Amino acid sequence: MRAIQFDRFGGPEVYTIKSIPIPTPQPGEVLINVKAFGLNHAETHMRKGEWAEWVPISGIECVGIVTSCPTGVFPPGTKVAALMGGLGRTRPGSYAEYTVALVQNVVPLGDTGTLGWEELAVLPEGYATAWTCLFRNLEVKEGQVLVVRGATSGFGIAAVNLAVAAGVRVIATTRSRERFGKLLELGVERAEIEGPGLSGRLAETGKVDAVLDLVGNSVILDSLKIVRRGGRVCLAGWLGGLDPIQDFNPLLQMASGVHFSFFGSFVFGDEQFPVSDVPLRDIVDDIAKGKFSAKPARVFKFEEISEAHRVMESNQANGKLVVVV
Repeated sequence: MRAIQFDRFGGPEVYTIKSIPIPTPQPGEVLINVKAFGLNHAETHMRKGEWAEWVPISGIECVGIVTSCPTGVFPPGTKVAALMGGLGRTRPGSYAEYTVALVQNVVPLGDTGTLGWEELAVLPEGYATAWTCLFRNLEVKEGQVLVVRGATSGFGIAAVNLAVAAGVRVIATTRSRERFGKLLELGVERAEIEGPGLSGRLAETGKVDAVLDLVGNSVILDSLKIVRRGGRVCLAGWLGGLDPIQDFNPLLQMASGVHFSFFGSFVFGDEQFPVSDVPLRDIVDDIAKGKFSAKPARVFKFEEISEAHRVMESNQANGKLVVVV
């Protein structure tokens, strides 16, 4: 099989395509013929040596067809999505024609209607994580006000789609005013320019029910100022970089009565965070029925992986980037 690998840290040019043996699944694993995979910023950090765990074959998610499953959980030919469970971090990932995933990190997609592989590849990591952040950590409900910071990322668009479909009132941020139109088309009530001091520019500060912060450490203290007493803030992305928060003193910098949580998708598949908790098949059904759109921002060929990473690192993707195998 062909696999995209890197054997040194660096820019997108370090990727090469090599021919290696098709892996053999063990009990508790699933061999998947990868049809497409989404790109994630975490994979750029792995490629550059900025992530604690990495393997030469990156890729933390994919969609494809089951080739073999020794325990018989998934019959050959089943359409599935796979995410996390060490993919691209502690075991070879999805940047390949075949990958082996843990059974507990594989989800059958059911009837996907007319959705193509490039559309299905938008879903696993982004929608599973967005759904968990919104409806588990933040516990958003119909009619509540939610601020999504970093809303034109692939993850952000997934969160906006799910929240709007659930009847949540969404205020979305992006760094470019040119992207306001896209956000309004998705159903947000208003778009705002992302940047420091957002809490001082929002008329709703102190009345917001929840904030999903995908920008990260550089703005999280500001996000904590936005919500009301009893409001919730979830940190789940680092679009603004991985630098840690400096001199954080909860006594001085956290509002009383505000709930602050974190969600990292690497926990998917653990006992407390089963992938089955996420209604991914229902989300596929909603997209197939046109309840909302989940099309990729751009689709690349397998051989275009370096260019795909250049686009992602330029922060000009304006949505989820997908590679079709």
